Amino acid sequence: MNDIESKLRTEARNLLEQGKVNAIIGFAPGSLKFTTTPLITGDKEDTDRLVINPFIANNLSVFLHEIEGPVGIVAKGCDARSIVSLIQDNQLAREDVFILGIPCPGVIDLRKVEKLVGRDRDEIDDITRDNDRVTVAVGGENKEFSITEVLRDDCLSCESPAPKEYDLLLGEDNVVVGDRELSRSHIRELESLPPAERWEFWKNEFSRCIRCYACRQVCPACFCERCFVEESEPQWISPLPRWQDNLVFQATRVIHVAGRCVDCGECERACPVNIPLRSLTGKMDEIVEELFGYKAGTDKDAPPLMTAYVPEEAEDFIR
Repeated sequence: MNDIESKLRTEARNLLEQGKVNAIIGFAPGSLKFTTTPLITGDKEDTDRLVINPFIANNLSVFLHEIEGPVGIVAKGCDARSIVSLIQDNQLAREDVFILGIPCPGVIDLRKVEKLVGRDRDEIDDITRDNDRVTVAVGGENKEFSITEVLRDDCLSCESPAPKEYDLLLGEDNVVVGDRELSRSHIRELESLPPAERWEFWKNEFSRCIRCYACRQVCPACFCERCFVEESEPQWISPLPRWQDNLVFQATRVIHVAGRCVDCGECERACPVNIPLRSLTGKMDEIVEELFGYKAGTDKDAPPLMTAYVPEEAEDFIR
């Protein structure tokens, strides 16, 4: 058990015992190797199951829609930004959440590790991290990799690995992860393509979409009680997973989360067919920042993007 994990268990237990929160949302060991699973509990004994390790992938803020406060939540930098965005949108009251901040050095992408060593998780004996190096024990030998080779892409671009909004920070705010441009190389590759080739790329990608809505369900910014795809009067898109309707669904969803998406990468992680959804949301983030100087989840007192206006904003669209 590491120091942060030990402190987290103690603080979570204290919050429940003192009646400051009704429940704790955190991470527990997963049923598969090198995974964790969300833990939501009001039982102080369950706090001994809380873990902090390189595999805490979920953005736990998505569960705040479903639990009455006050609630304690373990939050990485991206999770905390999602919480701030929910507060801005009046989906959450700040006094109803106790944020247990975790400085996050990045989450290891098991798919990258499996690809690097040419083995699946069941054949890997151990994965350990020491600062900027990761050692994978497999087949009786140790293979060492740079941290930038194995971190999730969204972690490589994270500009605030430690939460800026918190009630208690469990660790030091001195974490540096990676290079934003390194993780967005796929966006640059797509931008360099002629429009016809870019269109063909997304046609092929969305032809694989099975419309399971996993991307929507894990997204903290998708909090509508009824999604537009479920409307029948009028029916915006077909419920069948045709590539044209899949594209419309994703394009519309990206616009809906503009100014709310904190690039946590959950949509892409949850996709069962590995569609590069962060290429869409990442480009949207860049456009929002370029046009409005706005970064999602950074200021809980600021108005949401689509409700704010300043006279200095460009009005080039007016003719």
